[in-house]
Amino acid sequence: MNESLVVNDSSAAGEPVPWMEAESLDQHNSSLELSTAPLEFPVNPWDIMLCMSGTVIACENAIVVAIIFYTPTLRTPMFALIGSLATADLLAGMGLILNFVFQYVISSETISLITVGFLVASFTASISSLLAITVDRYFSLYNALTYFSDKTLQYVHLMLIVTWGVSLLLGLLPVLGWNCLHEPASCSIVRPLTRSNVMLLATSFFAIFVLMLTLYFKICKIVCRHAHQIALQQHFFATSHYVATKKGVSTLAIILGTFGASWLPFAIYCLVGEREYPSVYTYATLLPATYNSMINPIIYAYRNAEIQRSIYMLLCGCFQANGSYRSRSPSEV
Repeated sequence: MNESLVVNDSSAAGEPVPWMEAESLDQHNSSLELSTAPLEFPVNPWDIMLCMSGTVIACENAIVVAIIFYTPTLRTPMFALIGSLATADLLAGMGLILNFVFQYVISSETISLITVGFLVASFTASISSLLAITVDRYFSLYNALTYFSDKTLQYVHLMLIVTWGVSLLLGLLPVLGWNCLHEPASCSIVRPLTRSNVMLLATSFFAIFVLMLTLYFKICKIVCRHAHQIALQQHFFATSHYVATKKGVSTLAIILGTFGASWLPFAIYCLVGEREYPSVYTYATLLPATYNSMINPIIYAYRNAEIQRSIYMLLCGCFQANGSYRSRSPSEV
């Protein structure tokens, strides 16, 4: 009669916090129905939503990874970075699913550390891949004449190595001992990560976000200048120039707006939140952050004409292309 579902949360004493309190003992005479059948949830609804989000993320990005892997014409630096992003988001989606399963089926501190480390590495790789794509787009515009060269392939490989190396390192930190399992007072809003660990991750996000803002601002200037030059060379009307410029700027605004709206609330809460705060705040800011991995394949993959063509060939059963063609530059934002 006085039972309640408990979920793993970071309370002040490191103990589970009830998701929904049952009726108190002094109210057992007020209603027989309420006292004998308290309203309870067998599973935390927030965890269900995170698991559903992870399922959608994994399915979307698995398609992108498969298409890039099995399509020879997509073996270019641009699609290597898009493939890195899709792989990171695929792993993040799988991590959300595994976190749900392990939390309610196999509950242990070791599995909790491994799952959290896996999610940290996956989401870090996703955000870092977005930065790498931004850098690649900038250089494809800034050095358009030399973009399709061996040097481009070398710096793309270097960015991929750094991206996944740093992500793996950050993911291993909780497993290697930087956690709060033995010091509950040092826990953050995301148990078992310490507050200093979470602050490091949040600070790194803000640094990446500012760098992306700077690069996209420079890309916007280059796009506007190119559109103006084309308009002068082909004697376009001012309206055509305005439409072309507006399309490029609006696309950049969608990319940055989606990224910022998804991750900024959680990053800010990581800096200001305390472990004593209700867990609903953590869930409410973390869930939108996962949506970024859900939207990434739509922005960076499914809108691409070559990937659309590969999907069409796959659905139609025509796996033989009519001829190879050169990949477009990633500068076509």
